[in-house]
Amino acid sequence: MATSRLSRALSDGAIDLPDAGEILVLGPSADYDLSALDRVRLRLQQGFRPDHDAWRARGYSVSVDPVPARAAIVCLARSRGASLARIAAAVEAVPAGAPVIIDGQKDQGVDGILKQVRGRFAVSQPFSKSHGKVFQIDAAPPPDAWRARAQVTAEGYQTAPGVFSADGVDPGSAALADALPISLTGRVADLGAGWGYLSARALDCDGITRLDLIEADHAAVVAARVNVTDRRAQVIWADATTFAPDAPYDAVLCNPPFHEIRRADPSLGRRFIFAAAAMLTPRGVLWLVANRHLPYEAALTDGFRDVTELPGPPAFKLYRAARPRRRR
Repeated sequence: MATSRLSRALSDGAIDLPDAGEILVLGPSADYDLSALDRVRLRLQQGFRPDHDAWRARGYSVSVDPVPARAAIVCLARSRGASLARIAAAVEAVPAGAPVIIDGQKDQGVDGILKQVRGRFAVSQPFSKSHGKVFQIDAAPPPDAWRARAQVTAEGYQTAPGVFSADGVDPGSAALADALPISLTGRVADLGAGWGYLSARALDCDGITRLDLIEADHAAVVAARVNVTDRRAQVIWADATTFAPDAPYDAVLCNPPFHEIRRADPSLGRRFIFAAAAMLTPRGVLWLVANRHLPYEAALTDGFRDVTELPGPPAFKLYRAARPRRRR
């Protein structure tokens, strides 16, 4: 395994951590390298359920909220707003002047973040490796605008920095909501429900007896619980690709994600399709929307016996997939 940027920066003295006390690590992905640090001292903050569970399975202390510590490490997010919110949380979780290390890739905007922290904090010389940078700041009060706050869209929905479609309704979700039949009935799931727009629209169907919003991003889960208050709805913080319901669903709604960091990865959507097939009754139906360029047709025909493309906007493909196949 190649030496990570964080490990190399620590060994070269480019950054420094105290010899004792707890170290808060904000937003580490499941493959982030913490091998240079004492596991007993680490307190991880991770709100993305698959990464949260992966760290916990390895024996790390993990929570969805930051905890007080002697020093902190910030792993940058895809969104600048979410990255700044992590930095603000980090400097407020440690004593004044304590070290806060910031680590990120170029495609996560690390250069722009470096520019923003200069002039507001004492900043070390950045250490560059593997298309990214790591540097250290001394904790001080952050700009108020950096703190994580709920956002409200023009339509009145609550969102949060860094969640999918934080600035407004996603056009794909809107297209799928428009295509749903008013005749939806029984138990329904929304896989990758985000902050709840698609579910809120689906609950106009009086025949739905229960709707489970299944979402892996804890910040989106918090927003969905504000946006969807219908007594038939239940918001579940879980990885939709591995979630096992207590009973099969009559319908599944899905606008699946297709990015890892900033790279397109259609295999994510395919995993959602196969997960949907496994959750449905033998007569259950998947209603799915995808960007026009995404190659989901093979997965749909592998997972379902009857697949129909529905009319919709040119930028998206809408599908009704029925009669799920039982995969071995």
